[in-house]
Amino acid sequence: MDKKFKRTLVTCALPYANGPVHIGHLAGVYVPADIYVRYLRMKGEDVLYVCGSDEHGVPITIKAREQGCTPQDIVDRYHKVIRDSFAGLGINFDIYGRTSSEVHAGNASAFFRKLYDDGKFITKESEQYYDPEAKTFLADRYIVGTCPKCGAEGAYGDQCEKCGSTLSPEELLNPKSKLSGAEPVKKKTSHWYLPLDRYEGWLSDWILGSHKEWRSNVYGQCKSWIDGGLQPRAVSRDLEWGVPVPVEGAEGKVLYVWFDAPIGYISNTQELLPQSWEQWWKNDETRLVHFIGKDNIVFHCIVFPSMLKAYGDGYILPDNVPANEFLNLEGDKISTSRNWAVWAHEYLQDFPGKEDVMRYVLTANAPETKDNDFSWKDFQARNNSELVAIFGNFVNRAVVLTHKYFGGKVPAAGELLDMDKAALDEIPQLRASMERNIEGFHFREALKDAMSIARVGNKYISDTEPWKVAKTDLGRCGTILNVSLQICADLAIAFEPFTPFAAERLRKMLGVCLCAGVDHRKGEQETVNTFKPGEGAAIHTVSLPSGFDFAALKASCPGADCNVCLDWDMLGKDCILPEGHVIGEAELLFAKIEDEAIDAQIARLENIRREREAALAAKAAEEAAARIEPQKAEVSFEDFDRMDIRTATVLEAERVPKTDKLLKLTIDTGLDRRVIVSGIAEYYSPEDMIGKQIVILANLAPRKIRGIESKGMILMARQGDGKMRFITPQEALVNGAQIG
Repeated sequence: MDKKFKRTLVTCALPYANGPVHIGHLAGVYVPADIYVRYLRMKGEDVLYVCGSDEHGVPITIKAREQGCTPQDIVDRYHKVIRDSFAGLGINFDIYGRTSSEVHAGNASAFFRKLYDDGKFITKESEQYYDPEAKTFLADRYIVGTCPKCGAEGAYGDQCEKCGSTLSPEELLNPKSKLSGAEPVKKKTSHWYLPLDRYEGWLSDWILGSHKEWRSNVYGQCKSWIDGGLQPRAVSRDLEWGVPVPVEGAEGKVLYVWFDAPIGYISNTQELLPQSWEQWWKNDETRLVHFIGKDNIVFHCIVFPSMLKAYGDGYILPDNVPANEFLNLEGDKISTSRNWAVWAHEYLQDFPGKEDVMRYVLTANAPETKDNDFSWKDFQARNNSELVAIFGNFVNRAVVLTHKYFGGKVPAAGELLDMDKAALDEIPQLRASMERNIEGFHFREALKDAMSIARVGNKYISDTEPWKVAKTDLGRCGTILNVSLQICADLAIAFEPFTPFAAERLRKMLGVCLCAGVDHRKGEQETVNTFKPGEGAAIHTVSLPSGFDFAALKASCPGADCNVCLDWDMLGKDCILPEGHVIGEAELLFAKIEDEAIDAQIARLENIRREREAALAAKAAEEAAARIEPQKAEVSFEDFDRMDIRTATVLEAERVPKTDKLLKLTIDTGLDRRVIVSGIAEYYSPEDMIGKQIVILANLAPRKIRGIESKGMILMARQGDGKMRFITPQEALVNGAQIG
């Protein structure tokens, strides 16, 4: 970024409170945002980190109908699940709010009303889908049908989850109402629209002319929309759940969720900082960064900025919108409807103490430029071969050997040899690369830089072998361990954005604290967290109004008694830990993940896949069975009258040798005793046939089948799925009774 800002406002896409969050959400939005915020805070920058539950919209009402409860019940339940999942993974927002709050309802209504009063909307009457049985207009998500792009069943009126295509209800094949199953009809209704076409030139100048540094997927999607010509976009919907449209004559209408939701960022900020929220939203010294997934690009780069532009009053616009692509799971698209996902709250239950492992793997596989894949085997391999074998192994050896040879005190550095200097000289270079990558939103590369520091340390301690050197030169051993401990301190800084729980354990081992800047969650009054030396890894945070003096904050750090308070500026310095500094006992930063835990997760997914495939097969069979073949060409009564259709009884039955489908049946026709060869062996066994009364075409010309003369044909009904069933009299008849 060229311009220098005083503060940074970071928002994350508001997750729908109609279900828990999964690893696709985490990798696409929340983990990268948390990395960015932690990095900025370690640098002493003033950051506000805002998110909350999106508690309106059709998916929530659908979930409520499915579960027989109210939408409020749904959002109350999942708001807590989502909030706790984020906290469990160390994603610590300054505020995690809700769009069902009274503050937000007032804000969203006032926002709409101002645009309405200022003449920023247009009114359009249109025909929209209506459910004649449920007697309600249908939002896009209430309409399902066949995807016109990939042919998948169950596509929604706004998106196909199978192929990811954006759709409109008019494009769906065989549309049905999700409420009643009825075929929807078109009915006239009126809504308010934001005429995006009025802002097309401004958007073109702002985005295409001034933000070429945005990610190619963001810039490209915006360019495509603008080049294609922007159309007015509805800001109201015919629904009962949501913020009511605050004008007369709008009964039964609510604010469209994509008008309502982004205002939630502003509402959440107001709830946290009621006195100073405007300096975050109406001050050009504030940098606004939206972290979102690629499916939200249009709303955050075109719709929301147009809303702010229309509103005026000094609202700032996003300086960057680092949208990620999608994460797949085991080679298949993550799908909430198919339960094909790794849910955050379930992961925390299944892998307690391994929050950092998921953060690490999702960052290493982050879908920054293209869709990427998560697999449980890769998850295990990265933990065992990287976090355990490189990062954790190096730290453990350095701390254990320091206790063994120097009583847990940092030994003197002594004279540094070339190999010592070479190892230490790599750290500043890696720090510089990390900074470029994080500030450029290349978190995968930044994580590689951080792990490279651990690789430097691991290689250094392996090459120098201090456990051997200690036998002959304890001073040299001390130098090696001093260098190793300095690299450990570097890792406690470098990994704080990526693996905060491990970084905290490492700080505890090293007996240091972290100076992390301002914690706006404490409110707007000056308060300082206390730090007690000897109790391990503290994160020193304060709550101060914006514009605080970070240098003064650090100088008054309550963790100063521990001798070392880390911040980003210390990364790569030769002497972070002073000689004689007491470190804590070693503990494992990471533990190996065994095959059994991974196999259980893979088995769970395989069960889901099998159940899904079985359900699809059953549905396909049901649909095929119901399929009716078209009527054949017309025949005359005389043609029909020539056919001699009679009842008969099977006397004997046996399989025709060397065939899979043929049965040889000896039957009593009432006229004679004859043999018929029939291809029904895949449906009926010989035992099933003996004594069964059947209907035959008795005067069909004989033909030889596998050397057996067959005289006649059994009449059967064939369903669309290929299955054949006998046509039998409803009550027993004499053999030879004629039918017709």
